[in-house]
Amino acid sequence: MKHLKYLFLFAICLSFFQCQKDSRPAFKEDGSLNWMTMPEAAGMASSDKPFFIDVYTDWCGWCKKMDKGTFTDEKVKNLLAEHFHVVKFNAENKEPIEYKGQTYTFAKTGRRGSNGLARVLLNGRLSYPSFVYLDKDLNPINVSPGYKDPAKMTAELERIIGKLN
Repeated sequence: MKHLKYLFLFAICLSFFQCQKDSRPAFKEDGSLNWMTMPEAAGMASSDKPFFIDVYTDWCGWCKKMDKGTFTDEKVKNLLAEHFHVVKFNAENKEPIEYKGQTYTFAKTGRRGSNGLARVLLNGRLSYPSFVYLDKDLNPINVSPGYKDPAKMTAELERIIGKLN
């Protein structure tokens, strides 16, 4: 009986820690997506969903248009929240980022420079906005450059989700 008590306690603790691994709510209180940062995503020990990364820059007009239009669309938000961990990554981030055992830093290349992780994620094709799809283990699935209105983004998300299932 004593062992049964400890087994029960262990099961409760295990279920608590499993729930804590991805306890981040999908939406903020205002109904917008609850984006994580690239360091948060890279630091996840395990994941129950693949990742959708919005690679943007502060000066990108099309990126801002997507934030105001595409990423506020109910269908797009629901598809992203249900099927992906959503990540925002500023390609010009000057802070070093640890990702898959390597440190990526900012380099002054071109007119503005970029973080080395942006160059890796986008296969050297720096175009903004770009969307990177990674599987649960942070391995690349697809890179999709360019502005997408809600209808195009919905179609793309449904296609990628279909590939993952």
